[in-house]
Amino acid sequence: MNASHPATLPPPVPPPSTNASPEKISPDEIASWVVEEDDDFLVFNKPGNVVCHPSKDGPWSSVVGAAREWKQMETLHLVSRLDRETSGVLIIAKNRDAARRSQTAIQNRLVTKTYLAILLGELKAPVLVDEPIGRDATSVTAVKHCVSRAADARTAVTFFEPLAVSAGHTLARVTPHTGRTHQIRVHAQWLGMTIAGDKLYGPDERLYLEFVERGWTSRHEFLLPMPRQALHAAKLEFKAPDFQRVFSAPMPADMREFCASTGLPAPEI
Repeated sequence: MNASHPATLPPPVPPPSTNASPEKISPDEIASWVVEEDDDFLVFNKPGNVVCHPSKDGPWSSVVGAAREWKQMETLHLVSRLDRETSGVLIIAKNRDAARRSQTAIQNRLVTKTYLAILLGELKAPVLVDEPIGRDATSVTAVKHCVSRAADARTAVTFFEPLAVSAGHTLARVTPHTGRTHQIRVHAQWLGMTIAGDKLYGPDERLYLEFVERGWTSRHEFLLPMPRQALHAAKLEFKAPDFQRVFSAPMPADMREFCASTGLPAPEI
């Protein structure tokens, strides 16, 4: 079930610094993304196409930077991370103790992460993918990964559960048991599917480089059914002895609209 690659490819291209300049976040926007807040945590439902980490484009170009400015807090601790195009639960700790307890739970794998993904292809039954992941040496980019038998490949396990299938699409609940780079996207590709809108693991990996260089083009419009990958971090459940919390975020409008257009339901989690 491994995806095939062209026989001859040019040398890998170094990873870009950014996928086009991020939009500035306004105070009203970041306030509207909050799903939960207390003395210890600030929890967002991060939209797709928003970066987590501060960047050279200033504090209002990332969730962490904007949160610091908005709350006027010099130090905030990013507990969970999401790719720029992945939406969903993003947790920021307001103090060192909250950061320690939550980050230690993640390091010790005492947290269950639940994602919602729209797959191109029909997944008829639940499947556990237990396949190691490493760098894709055949890729024209330096950021792509694949199922690999190389010595430096790392164990990766992902559970895919179809919630609904319609018109060649699957709405799946996905639970990664490990935390490898691009794990869900790599394992979806290994299953012979792709996440809707994925520029790197979709129909042509060069779409990723073209987006970096020129932004969204007519070729992206033609080949991709969504402007970003349809992957959403729906829930994080912490199960550590000293930290037991559940954080969740509903599926965003763009994925709901895509589901509606293909006859798929759009659950909350």
